[in-house]
Amino acid sequence: MNLALKNIMVLPAGIALAACLSFSVQAEEIKIGFVSTERIFRDAAPAKAATAKLEQEFSKREKDLQELAARVKASAEKLEKDAPVMADGDKIKRQRELTEMDKDFQRRQREFREDLNQRRNEELAIVLERANKVIKQIAETEKYDAVFQEAVYSSPRIDITDKVLKALNK
Repeated sequence: MNLALKNIMVLPAGIALAACLSFSVQAEEIKIGFVSTERIFRDAAPAKAATAKLEQEFSKREKDLQELAARVKASAEKLEKDAPVMADGDKIKRQRELTEMDKDFQRRQREFREDLNQRRNEELAIVLERANKVIKQIAETEKYDAVFQEAVYSSPRIDITDKVLKALNK
């Protein structure tokens, strides 16, 4: 009876060991890759072209905003300098004008940021779409089971970002 009890206890341990060995064999057959989206957006030629396009598209508005900011600052400094010798009515009028100029500047600056962010998102979506097509081609060609773009950690061994950048930069 002691021998039968021993065999009963060894049998589940053997099954568990066989299952672990089977799982580790299967795990070795899975091919996983990782792509750094951050590097794609920073280093890929299409991303750099998109950045240059946005800079060109928004440079005039940015320059206009900088000029308006300088005018607001100059008006504020002039008002501060002239205020002690100004009549109360003139001082109030200039303060209102300065407040309106500042409101206009703030509104234009907010609109500029919103427009720039919207266009940046549009351009990056195009870059990401192209990158995803390249990633899919590489994955199919090299028989990857999965390719991840977001990870807390990835081993350099599975990082295929350089391959994707090379393909995108052609």
